[in-house]
Parts: sequence; C-alpha cells; structure tokens
Amino acid sequence: MAAHVLDEANRCLNCKNPQCQKGCPIHTPIPSVIQLMLEGRLDEAGWKLFENNPLTTVCSLICDHEKQCEGHCILGKKGAPVHFSAIENYISSTYSSKMVKGPASPNGMRAAIIGSGPAGLTIAVLLARKGYQVTIFESKDKIGGVLRYGIPEFRLPKSILDDFEYRHLRLKDIKVRPNTAVGGAISIEDLLRDGYKSIFIGTGVWRPNTLHIKGETLGHVHYGIHYLNNPDSFHLGERVIVIGAGNAAMDVARTAMRKGVRYLQCFSRDASVAASKSEFDYAVLEGVEFVYGKIPVEITDEGVIFADAGETEGTEKLYPADSVIVSISQGPRNQLVRTTRGLDADACGLLVADDSGHTSRPEIFASGDVVNGARTVVEAVAHSKKVAEAMDLYMKETM
Repeated sequence: MAAHVLDEANRCLNCKNPQCQKGCPIHTPIPSVIQLMLEGRLDEAGWKLFENNPLTTVCSLICDHEKQCEGHCILGKKGAPVHFSAIENYISSTYSSKMVKGPASPNGMRAAIIGSGPAGLTIAVLLARKGYQVTIFESKDKIGGVLRYGIPEFRLPKSILDDFEYRHLRLKDIKVRPNTAVGGAISIEDLLRDGYKSIFIGTGVWRPNTLHIKGETLGHVHYGIHYLNNPDSFHLGERVIVIGAGNAAMDVARTAMRKGVRYLQCFSRDASVAASKSEFDYAVLEGVEFVYGKIPVEITDEGVIFADAGETEGTEKLYPADSVIVSISQGPRNQLVRTTRGLDADACGLLVADDSGHTSRPEIFASGDVVNGARTVVEAVAHSKKVAEAMDLYMKETM
C-alpha cells in the first residue's frame, strides 16, 4: 500500500493552479498535502487533511473521485490521473491514531446537534474546536447516520466510524445521546430551556420515495434505505429486482449479491444509469444485470410488470423475482417540523434554510440532506463548514 501511495504521490506535478483542488467540493489542499508526505512530514499532512475536513478518512473511500479531484487532475487528460483517494486514505488513516488533542478551552456556551450524519459530525467537531460544549442527539443507537446505516460495510468499514467517535468526539468532550429522537420526548423548546444557545438540525433523509403503484405493499417488497440499514434482517431469496439505478441502488445490489442472491436485475427508466462509472463497473463485475428504459407499472407475487419508458401501451412484461427492492432516493421525515413552532419546511418536507444554514428561527440552523435533499458526503461537509461559522457568529453576538 505505502509503495503504491508513494508512486502515486511522485506522479503529482504540484501544479501552481491545481485543478484537482478546484474539483474538490471542500477544496482539499491536495498538492501541499502530497508534498508534505513526500518530504517525510506525514503528521503535518494528516493534520492539514483533518483540519480542512473532519471526515477526510470517510471521504477518501466514498467520494466520487472520478468526477471531483481525480477527474480534474491535469494528468488525466492524456493518461491516468494521480489517485489522490489512495493517498488521502493512507495519510488520514495513519495519522488518525496519533490524534490525542483534547477539548479546547471552554467558552461557556452550549450547542446542540440533532443527527450525527456527515453534516452533524462536521459541525460538532468544528464547534468543539472553538470551545463550545457540544451534545449530539442521535435517534439510532450509534453515530454516523447515513454513513453507518446507509453505506455498506465493504465500502465504508464501521470501524472507521467507531474510531471517529473516539478520536474526534470523546477526546473533544463532545457528548452523545443515542436513541434520542428530538421531536418526541424531547423538543426543541426543551433544548432552549436547558441553555443551548443554538441548535443544528442535520437529520438527513430517511423516508423512502415510493412508486405509488399497485402491489407496493406486498410482503416481498422492500425499500433500499431500509435494506441497507440492516441487510441481515432480510430474506430475499435467490432472484431479486432492484428498481433504481443511482449510487444507492448500486449499494443495494452489490450488498444483496454478497448476502446470497444468485440473480439480480437492476432496472433504470433511462437509457443509462445515474450511478458513478466506478460503482456501475463494480456492479457489472459482481454479476448485476442491467435493464434500461423500463417503467414499473405493477408489482405482483411473481415479480414486477414493466413497460417501455417511451410507450407503455402494449409493452407490459412480467419480470419474475422472489423479492423487489425500491431504491429511488429518499425524503425527510417531518416529525421535527410538526413539533417545532415556527420552523418552516418546503412542500417536500425539506427545511428552508439559506446558504449559511439560517432557518426561519434565528437560533436554529440546518444543512445537509435535510435541507438540500440527498447529496454527497463531501458536499454536506463543505456546506456545514459555512454553517458552523454562522452558528459561531450568532452565539457570540447573543452572549
């Protein structure tokens, strides 16, 4: 691994106008990180990565590098780009075990984080660095949100999130309250009563979008976000149909193949897939069959009836399946909005917030998927850095 990483690092041209950095949504200082490593200053390179992106180890594994940093590398125009993903993963995973810095000097103010997905974790760490007493409220039993419950182990090992909890949260004295859904027994008003100066909402999008077709409630039909939450609790049989062709659908398909499914078809209504090329290529390599230009019109006990996307009349055909998994993105749950006075949401249930995360209530901020809909992890981190600055400014102004 190290030899490969050094080979890749030595290929870097150290461009004065680095396109790779421009292609990264969070503007990772790629050339300077690579040069620090080549100079033997590995710890400094690791510090620079984590200072810019608390989720750098996660992003090194699951970012769409072919469209972002590596996709913009100048060497990729005529050959292979520098594979910064491998370099980033090596540096960040090596350095993470050396992170021992404790909490910053307390400034006497509390901040609440609702949801421990990418946005919530980023803001928790950034505010803790500034001395805020941070508490994370997580509705599930462990931190990570979509990172833990929506991305398969083979793409993102859970051990990385466990390490994050220790290196970033416990060392910085960030408190975590698991199995605590704000909007139920605890309300936003309760948090404000108990002295939290500002509240961040990053609850993600956990309500699956549905097809609204006949047969969708049958016992062998499941939703992708539910399946990825705990694949071992599902018994799919040998023949499975996945409806959807985005990256989440690829995760579903590849996980199902690893769990014993023998024949899996993935259906796209378009002439291509929405997933990244690498995820699609892996799915094909692992035995997933793709069917294009089809729209589901009915689910039966025997399988799914599809019709041609262009002309449905007279093109219906039954495709047999033991189980069906619908994976066509997700939307937000609206419990928090229903139970919080003056918190505005749009027609889709997404929280209304400006670019700095200000919601319709001045003390409440939001970012991530619950504002923008399902996006990438690195986009959530990048936006959350702006929101953390806005929260810091708000709390200091209201001291």
